[in-house]
Amino acid sequence: MLKIDGSQLIKEFDVEEAISSIGKDIEISACVHKVRKMSEFAFVILRTGRYLIQTIYSPDNCSDTLEDVKEGCYVKVVGTVKEDDRAYNGIEILLKSIKVIAKMNNDYPLHVSHKKLGCSLDVNLDMRSVALRNPYERAIFKFQEGVCNGFREFMLKNDFTEIHTPKIVAQGAEGGANIFHIEYFDKPAFLNQSPQFYKQTAVAFFDRVFEIAPVYRAEKHSTSRHINEYISLDFEMGYIDSMYDVMNMETALLKYIVSYLEENYQPEIKILDAKLPVIDKIPALTLLEAKEVLGDKASKNKLDLEPEDEVNLCEYAKKEFNSEFIFVTHFPSSKPPFYAMNDKKDPRLACKFDLLFRGLEITSGGQRIHDYDEQIAKLQSMGLDPEDFKYYLEAHKYGLPPHGGLGIGLERLVMKLLNLSNIRQTSMFPRDINRLTP
Repeated sequence: MLKIDGSQLIKEFDVEEAISSIGKDIEISACVHKVRKMSEFAFVILRTGRYLIQTIYSPDNCSDTLEDVKEGCYVKVVGTVKEDDRAYNGIEILLKSIKVIAKMNNDYPLHVSHKKLGCSLDVNLDMRSVALRNPYERAIFKFQEGVCNGFREFMLKNDFTEIHTPKIVAQGAEGGANIFHIEYFDKPAFLNQSPQFYKQTAVAFFDRVFEIAPVYRAEKHSTSRHINEYISLDFEMGYIDSMYDVMNMETALLKYIVSYLEENYQPEIKILDAKLPVIDKIPALTLLEAKEVLGDKASKNKLDLEPEDEVNLCEYAKKEFNSEFIFVTHFPSSKPPFYAMNDKKDPRLACKFDLLFRGLEITSGGQRIHDYDEQIAKLQSMGLDPEDFKYYLEAHKYGLPPHGGLGIGLERLVMKLLNLSNIRQTSMFPRDINRLTP
């Protein structure tokens, strides 16, 4: 009987280990990214899960031929590591053997080995399984991994507990028409718009919680800033004094994420030519102050910010405070969400904020209502039936600490960190009003 003890693990290519192995032989399993044949030798560029590696094939040194080696096939190679400042990562591999372990049936329909694909976004998305083999395209999602890792590490270091909440629900967290209806056996159900209800419930027993998960918005938008399924970076924290505690936490979080990226994702930063923001203090204006600052440039919507307002406010923040971020606070209390606490000094305003970054809203957050009677009253004032929210209200009925939190749109944040033009570029397989495949 064969017994598996977990000790024989196949390792992925480690660039640091390879750099420290100059003069020694190493074995690599990878995809052939590009073959450049010269008169007496050939460059065979290999693509691992993160890196490109330059190898040199010569019939004098290698026991195998390049007859079946072509772009897109998968190989196992053995070779001697040599130092070369001109090559990727400062090393190249002098091949001793190259074995094809998997072939392709068709040639790539896109220029995978080019620096950029050079095709339209629609073609890119239609042929995603091929497009993401391009080093630039896949670097976006390795970079996105870094944002998530930085977020998670910061949360855990600050005593937040990671939770996983349902995505099939009986009641939408945001309500309204922007919700996907589904059939759940013999009952009507919805795809969750936010983990809000569950985050608030969990504050009662964990104090601080976070989640990285998809949310769903049935918005019939076809813009460069909207998709219908996206990843939300959510947290909720108890025992706050005001929404400013949440804003301070987010400022510290963003500083940490940027630092984490700079320390751990330099290969992707270089490939993507990312210009990460310098974050010190983030300025904050009330909605009324923001409209006054904009003056004649302000949109006619007095109750919210329009896209042009967001762009102009970020330009103002950059000019006046040298900040690429700006908070906007105190939106009208008559607007959703119904769980936003009204300001005690002026009940016409809610303790709600948005965070804008490089011309786009990336965060919505604020202080929530923790008092049962207060939450009932606000539901009724907005024409909602408390009976429809009885399970959500159980947390309030049995007591909640003062609390608040936020949600960050991961794709929007990455889009702006990389100065990309369309949010679909930061969704691996985007879902929008027109796209359900691949």
